Amino acid sequence: MLTTFDQVVACAKGHKSARVAVAAAQDREVLEAVKMAIDVGMGDFALVGDARRIADVASDVGLDVSRVDILDEPDAPNAARLAVSLVSSGKAGILMKGLIPTSGFLKAVLDREVGLRTGKLLSHVAVFKSPRYDRFFYLTDGAMVVAPTLEEKAQIIGNAVGVAHKLGNATPKVACVAAVEVVNPAMPETIEAAALAKMGDRGQIKGCIIDGPLGLDNAVSAESAKHKGVGGPVAGKADIILAPDIAAGNAIYKTMVYFGDIEAAALVAGARAPIVLTSRSDSPRARLLSLACAIVTSE
Repeated sequence: MLTTFDQVVACAKGHKSARVAVAAAQDREVLEAVKMAIDVGMGDFALVGDARRIADVASDVGLDVSRVDILDEPDAPNAARLAVSLVSSGKAGILMKGLIPTSGFLKAVLDREVGLRTGKLLSHVAVFKSPRYDRFFYLTDGAMVVAPTLEEKAQIIGNAVGVAHKLGNATPKVACVAAVEVVNPAMPETIEAAALAKMGDRGQIKGCIIDGPLGLDNAVSAESAKHKGVGGPVAGKADIILAPDIAAGNAIYKTMVYFGDIEAAALVAGARAPIVLTSRSDSPRARLLSLACAIVTSE
């Protein structure tokens, strides 16, 4: 099981032929991440976008354009569609967002002609590594599905479980987190958490162990779970944290990064190929780690 980002990068370096299509690639932070990936021998890149601007930005960040393929398409929506078509046609195995609004990028992903639809819900999976713990944490969904229904939460769990499996966790433990650890009819998320746990027990959601509702503290901390008297197979041992809605998930994500100084990567799962969809404020290092996770999970 992979438990550190250094291990993920090392594994990704073993897939030098993994091809990444970058949509609207004329983005400084994205090209910095591409340079970092190439410098460590990770991946092969097709940069789709405004060729002149790509060349200018590449020069600024020290990226040798002879080491990448550049496909000139100055119009960002068309660039996104072309990048998506490279993946859907098998000419690339990973898609990465560049200098284009998320809505326009996802429109290309969901395009009925060249898109990456599978019939599954697309959801965001963040991968965190805290020095305080000996494992990865997976947080979902803090970026895409605003107010998931019970059925959507089951699919969101399935997507995160798939990512965890690809990173070597054969049976991830899923915590459906809420403000309290007991079912409270005034808090619908606690009822849905209990339902998801029962769905896991009955094999309706496979490849994982699910419990909830759990507080975030007693989901990840064995000491907190013991102190509060919260038992079960997931309490204090969670790998995947299912947020009740996008507001909670987004807040947890940003708290981890900005208050905890915890390294993070992010993917969109549920499509025909991994999608690197990072925040505009993410560092080149975070983008590099996201690329590494995408390369490993594309196999």
